[in-house]
Amino acid sequence: MNWLPLLHRSNDVKFIIFGGGQVAHRKVQTLIKFTEAITVVSPELDSRLQALVSKGRIQHIQSLAQQEHVLVGYRIVAATDNAKVNQQIASWAKALSCPVSIADDPSHSDFIFPAIIDRNPVMIAISSASESPALTRYLRNQLDAALSSRIPQLAQFTASLRRSIRSRFDDSKKRQQLWRTLMSSAMPNLVLAGKEDQAQAICDDVIAGKGHNGEVFLVGAGPGDPELLTLKAVRLIQQADVVFYDRLVSPAILEYCNSKAEMHYVGKAKSDHAVPQTEINQLLADHAKMGKTVLRLKGGDPFIFGRGGEEIELLADQQVPFQVVPGITAASGCSSYAGIPLTHRDYAQSVRFVTGHLKDGSANLPWSELIHPQQTLVIYMGLTGISHISQELMAHGMSSDTPIALIEKGTLPEQKVYTSTLADISDVIANNSISAPTLTIVGDVVRLHKKLSWYS
Repeated sequence: MNWLPLLHRSNDVKFIIFGGGQVAHRKVQTLIKFTEAITVVSPELDSRLQALVSKGRIQHIQSLAQQEHVLVGYRIVAATDNAKVNQQIASWAKALSCPVSIADDPSHSDFIFPAIIDRNPVMIAISSASESPALTRYLRNQLDAALSSRIPQLAQFTASLRRSIRSRFDDSKKRQQLWRTLMSSAMPNLVLAGKEDQAQAICDDVIAGKGHNGEVFLVGAGPGDPELLTLKAVRLIQQADVVFYDRLVSPAILEYCNSKAEMHYVGKAKSDHAVPQTEINQLLADHAKMGKTVLRLKGGDPFIFGRGGEEIELLADQQVPFQVVPGITAASGCSSYAGIPLTHRDYAQSVRFVTGHLKDGSANLPWSELIHPQQTLVIYMGLTGISHISQELMAHGMSSDTPIALIEKGTLPEQKVYTSTLADISDVIANNSISAPTLTIVGDVVRLHKKLSWYS
């Protein structure tokens, strides 16, 4: 490693920047957040730099680069659009032992500019040692999007907590043990969720040596494609101590889990429940009561045919803290990847979600309520009963030539879409090996599949 990352107190650092164009402006953009001691030397300035001069944010010397502009005690940035001029500026700086940064020439620079994520007072600097600025910007954007906007609140909370712990405990080993417990508890996530009072209660219990509950996160994993996870879901998946996951959670999503997390498969298929629902509910509560961060990871959205309500009812009854993170439901994700809009002004003005697999194992749906013109019908978990469902829909008045689509493994690389009509869908199933998970869409919007299909 050729570059040592250090943090300098910004009010002690002064800069002279040579250049008035885009490169110089980028350097000023970074520096102006930390210091007002910035002087730009250039015959002309672009409009953005000129605006900063007009506002008194930076100083401007209207001149070509001269040796007299390099001053002892300043850091020098050579950012003109002329490489030879930049080298000359660098030689002046080195003669006076001034640290210098040369645009597009890190090998002769004394310092370089990282990309910065600002969550004051938390700051993250990212650098590729100037080898790939595009990569640096990409990584900054990825990390910036993933970090909660409430990081400053968490920083303030832990800073106050640190002062309290230091005033109460002289033993450094005891303090370290407390911090390990606190940072692995529900405290950080409660602060990030804006629940400082609950977070403080956990801190008080930990400091007093009392037991404390962890927290359960009921998280929707979406329809399968890991890039459809929400940012909050990814963060919680990575932090969980214990993970209870369903059959519909794709392996690619499980890769985000902490390698040290306890993994428990509690998936369900028709007539094959790995763990009964009532046991799952209690397992979530029991592990949280051990002080662990518990993740209940469910395919799609936990509140849409996902039994999420049943699970958190027990948590509420037993006063176990929980949060719910919605996910992209299969209807939205699979229809989008199949090029079938659920609503469209020319085809459907409403959409209805139903499940083809009810609690008693039957598919006794309110058939007459499902027969409406210009309505899209989405059927979850209906593959095995689709022939019966299509016959009932037709028997209750839906046209036999109504389009129907079966979306197998929607949003995943293995996705397949089968289209037909209510009258002929049984033949499609008989002539193809279609397996779960498969979502069914019934309605005129299915006609748009061939025209709007974009994912293959």
